[in-house]
Amino acid sequence: MTSTGKVEGDAPLRLFLALRLPATVLDALERWVGDELSAGAVHGVRTVPREHLHVTLAFLGARPASELPAIVDALGDTAAGSDPVELEPTGYRETRSVGMVVLRDHAGAAGRLAADLHDRLEQLGVYRREAREWLPHMTVLRFRNRPRLHPRTPTVGRFAPSDAAAFLSRLHPAGARYEVLEAVPLGGVAGAAGEKPAGGETERMR
Repeated sequence: MTSTGKVEGDAPLRLFLALRLPATVLDALERWVGDELSAGAVHGVRTVPREHLHVTLAFLGARPASELPAIVDALGDTAAGSDPVELEPTGYRETRSVGMVVLRDHAGAAGRLAADLHDRLEQLGVYRREAREWLPHMTVLRFRNRPRLHPRTPTVGRFAPSDAAAFLSRLHPAGARYEVLEAVPLGGVAGAAGEKPAGGETERMR
């Protein structure tokens, strides 16, 4: 378990838990965004920078800082007991406000990891499971009006997440910034999981 962020006092923290991506995957996605999405971007469409790409496991919202140790323990225990996770891009999809790359969950390991984590978080009383089934994906665009783009699927191939992490999101006038508070290894290592994700400890979400 690796701690990088700092938290003081017991003020509410805006938290989410996510799988981080190896540098090789971030490189490929960055090229794909530049080739497939930037040229077709319209007014009000913003691409997500490479350092902001991740696979969300659970968004917790504002939680007291005193709950963080138990949340990180739940993430660490879940990650340690996970089977090898292998993901692969299958296509692009748009919702009302974001464009995403949907991922195939080979052998279902990521789905089991997410379900186990959600169970543990619910037992702690810090999370309410969403009605819709968890979908592994990476948000790559943000917009107000759906641009209805049809890019080719990223040619990333199968990959394994680098690790899992607890993120703190801080709101600023220029946009939210987020920090990795704790990073935990995945128990079932597969593919490129040993690679470290690129980017600094503090990142800005635009």
